[in-house]
Amino acid sequence: MEMRKIGLIGGMSFESSVVYYRMVNEAIRERLGALHSAEVLLHSVDFQSIVDLQKAGRWDDAARRLADVARGLKAAGADCVLICTNTMHLIADAVQAAVDIPLINIIDETAARLKAAGIRKPLLLATRYTMEHGFYAERMKSHGIEVMVPDADGRTLTHNVIFDELCAGKVLGTSRRALVDLIDKAEAEGADAVILGCTEICLILDPKALPLPGFDSTAIHADAAVEFALGLQDFRRAA
Repeated sequence: MEMRKIGLIGGMSFESSVVYYRMVNEAIRERLGALHSAEVLLHSVDFQSIVDLQKAGRWDDAARRLADVARGLKAAGADCVLICTNTMHLIADAVQAAVDIPLINIIDETAARLKAAGIRKPLLLATRYTMEHGFYAERMKSHGIEVMVPDADGRTLTHNVIFDELCAGKVLGTSRRALVDLIDKAEAEGADAVILGCTEICLILDPKALPLPGFDSTAIHADAAVEFALGLQDFRRAA
């Protein structure tokens, strides 16, 4: 069987890109057996250059940067592209517009998994940009899901854990406990699940060992890529 090639826009951070690569290849090996692995093209960007654009609010420049990467992956033979970060899905539509292959959207795939499980009001743990810019909540709302986010202090805590620790390869028990406390608080306020809405959060939280049902967006996204690669699912290119 000829697999479709998966194009990964990675490096944001490289810690989570490693997880993507491992998850995709483990899933292919599990499904096909023997020594099978995925056909993957990875373009890993310099994360600091992207962070600088984020901090400056230069999202149009970031979109042009990732659109160039997507075009390069397409030219190299990719049959689909994935932006391996939730935050940069803020510009996903612009990246999709740059190529004529499907961009597999992490928000849509996570929403589909939540809906299948009957989830209505999940807590979102993510970067400040993802929790506060509205793009994530609006797209989830289009799927009938109302996301909750922590209060201002909780958002700052989560953002700092991601950027200052997880993106730098640091996994601290104190931070894990603080994040679980946020989940406990959200459960008391009516949350029925928690979205690990940053691709690094799976490094510190096990979705199967939380006070609420956990949905790991990285694993969901990687699984969608594998389904596409094996021809088990197709994705319509966004208009």
